[in-house]
Amino acid sequence: MPSLRLQRVRELLKREIGEVIRREFQVSEAGLITVNDVDVAGDLKSARVFVSILGSPEQQRQGVGLLRRQRKRIQGLVAGAVILKYTPRLQFLVDDSVARGNRVLEIIEELEKTLPAGPPE
Repeated sequence: MPSLRLQRVRELLKREIGEVIRREFQVSEAGLITVNDVDVAGDLKSARVFVSILGSPEQQRQGVGLLRRQRKRIQGLVAGAVILKYTPRLQFLVDDSVARGNRVLEIIEELEKTLPAGPPE
């Protein structure tokens, strides 16, 4: 279980990274980028940022590329807003858990349509 301080830093970074992305990147260019979670190392020197990108496949590819190319800039903007001894080195990873969850819901709906509506006898 992460310490309370580490949890607070994670939430702070998640909020601030999301705000920077919202301000800096156009939805039409990179899709709608959402920060789902931030996993911070215990020494606060690195952080994995899990993002989901809503949009066309082309927008998703552009969004991932843009995040990775602009990593240092995003990191600098976050460093200006969040006061920490070390600003973590950010690593952006695509989190497809939302898409997988939606697929599971679709499968459940398909199963409900094919099963008989009445109680089993």
